[in-house]
Amino acid sequence: MKKYIKILGIATLGIMASCSDDFIENSPYTERTEDNFYKTPDDAFEGLVAAYDVLQREGYGGFLMVSEIASDNCFGGFGTADNQVSLEWDRFEYGSDLEMNRPVWEISYMGIYRANIVLENLDGIDWTGNEDLRTQYEAEARFLRAHYHFELARMFGEIVPLDHSLSPEEFESPRAPAEETYALIAEDFKFAADNLSDDNYSLNNSADYGRVTKWAAEAYLAKTFLFYTDYYETSDLAGVVSKQEATIYINDVVNNSGHELIEDFSRLWLASSIDNYVGEGNAEMVWAIRFNGSGNGDWGLNEGNRFQVNIATRGSNLGPYAYGWGGAPVNPELYDAYQIGDTRRDATIINYEEEGLEFDNDVRSQRQHTGLSWKKYAPITNEAGEAVVAANGGDIQIDGYEDFAVIRFSDVLLMAAELNMDSDQGFAKDCLDRVRARAFQDDDHSIAVTKENIMEERRLELALEGKRYFDLIRWGLDRAKQAIDNSGDGAQFDVTFRTETNGWFPIPQSQILLSNGAIEQNPGW
Repeated sequence: MKKYIKILGIATLGIMASCSDDFIENSPYTERTEDNFYKTPDDAFEGLVAAYDVLQREGYGGFLMVSEIASDNCFGGFGTADNQVSLEWDRFEYGSDLEMNRPVWEISYMGIYRANIVLENLDGIDWTGNEDLRTQYEAEARFLRAHYHFELARMFGEIVPLDHSLSPEEFESPRAPAEETYALIAEDFKFAADNLSDDNYSLNNSADYGRVTKWAAEAYLAKTFLFYTDYYETSDLAGVVSKQEATIYINDVVNNSGHELIEDFSRLWLASSIDNYVGEGNAEMVWAIRFNGSGNGDWGLNEGNRFQVNIATRGSNLGPYAYGWGGAPVNPELYDAYQIGDTRRDATIINYEEEGLEFDNDVRSQRQHTGLSWKKYAPITNEAGEAVVAANGGDIQIDGYEDFAVIRFSDVLLMAAELNMDSDQGFAKDCLDRVRARAFQDDDHSIAVTKENIMEERRLELALEGKRYFDLIRWGLDRAKQAIDNSGDGAQFDVTFRTETNGWFPIPQSQILLSNGAIEQNPGW
């Protein structure tokens, strides 16, 4: 059986657990196969681009949307006549669509597959005179493989870790213990951190902005360490990275990366600073997923941001905000959690009443209307009141163009505060104070360095960026329940977090069936 690959615009390769030929055999756009393709460094680069390409598949049912709806930041939303899936993410129910989490599962394994193909073919290339480039490509591919594994592991708990492309006899592999998966993740991130150069691609409008760096890998190691050691109550990251090492890595990013906070928080987000937007390749972006709103309206491509339309103002353009589907309306508890004077609130959340925007819920048919929606990542209109994407000839559903921030420098500072609070209180406090000083635009809001304070600061600083739910479950399932449970606001807003799920999401039913029982459903589902 010959394994084919598609370059750059690679179509979806079958899902990981499928025992059909589709998983490893696809009709190629060209006659280039693994047997004749990976011959030059340029070939390796094209394969690497294919592994990056998967990052742009964030959209409906993706990691960002599902995790924010499941957290205490948002409800399910969308339209009153829409399906029930968003409500089920919100309420920890599972019944109307047993494939509701397939996008995360399928896309992540697609990314892992593409990264593995690159890694398996590096030794077949003549790298004479380009040995450093080989190391760089290996480090980038391993970073991406770790990223995709980490998204799966945070969503589904125990998964099938893959450090190679599957042979037919491995199609029905069972899930592995978490320690095995996280050891692979840690080793990959560590290799990337130790072998990528110290370039900072967010500076000087670099053509390489969007590619992973040493600094992104070091930050991701710290993020993985905090999640794994908190959730699984261990002292180190799967025997690969100690707390001391994780602290050294994150401190290196703080002290030596060249990344810094943008002075005005609102300038980070297009909808909150339309005429004063700092731009995408700014110094705060340690790593961001790039999107290209080229306005081509081609559903066969995945260049544009397909997430933005989901959380946009429902029904029609309203003021500076372009329209969309009204998903994930913001919980008023998040809005009220910001203190007076915290500039992040109005840069993060649209309050229609406070902004003088008349939102007629009967006309717009918004489900779970709270009067609040996302300002981060909200698409915008031009001076004529027309959606910018549409005005540029694009489709609002697929041609959004704002990049998605995976790791910002403020996240780095808060992770550094958390990792240093028991060993270097002074440094930890400085990191926490820097985030709060930017938020309040003064030096009068310093607070004690405690886990409680850091986690609350993470909620406010990183709201609507896909962090909150995983911070809650790593902090403890009882704390997650206390934060997420909601009642007393009417039945449509009732939410009950079920600790029996262990915080994991249900695995798509198709994967369980295709594995012939090797993969079992998560508890509680």
